[in-house]
Amino acid sequence: MSPNSQRALSADALDAEESRTALGRRVKELRESRGLTIQALSDRSGLAISTISKVERGLMAPTYDRFSGLARGLGVDVSELFSTRGGRFEPGTCAVARKGEFGYLETENYTYEMLHPDVRDKGMVPMMGTLKPLQQMQFDRMVSHPGEEFLMVLSGRLIVQLEGRDDVTLNEGDTMYFDSGRGHLYAAAGEEPARILVVCTKLGEGRPDPDAET
Repeated sequence: MSPNSQRALSADALDAEESRTALGRRVKELRESRGLTIQALSDRSGLAISTISKVERGLMAPTYDRFSGLARGLGVDVSELFSTRGGRFEPGTCAVARKGEFGYLETENYTYEMLHPDVRDKGMVPMMGTLKPLQQMQFDRMVSHPGEEFLMVLSGRLIVQLEGRDDVTLNEGDTMYFDSGRGHLYAAAGEEPARILVVCTKLGEGRPDPDAET
């Protein structure tokens, strides 16, 4: 491995750690400001106590359905997990974000770029992402969350797994629109990462975390 490759890997690892730490700190601040224990947040969000604890300590980068569950349990818009700035979206208003202005979170499988994190109470949750090839990804379950989801492949090729359906392969420029309450997974098809644009409708009540403690 070349020195440049080693530096790139180190920078990526640092970015991932920083994004986990920042999210964990924000979740803990919001929880404590509301006088909630981890048990109370678990009850409200449907997430396991162990999951919340790991997130707050920066040991876990949650998937979309889990960090949206945290937002629901905390009574905040999902954007407030990524930004302390901004305000509520109002009818007749317009928000502009320049290239590179987004909330960042890196998980084992995905890199999330949360668009317009400073605009709260949006009717939609727009984001971009970079996905690893399927053979490099580690899944313990499919992701599901209430609402509808729009997906567009910006670059590369994508394989989409939908609960109860055959896998779908999408190429650059292809799109998909589906019920996000159905379990789903995305991964790059082939050996190169894929870039996607995803828009989810406003969050509601979701399924309980399968790891939740009873």
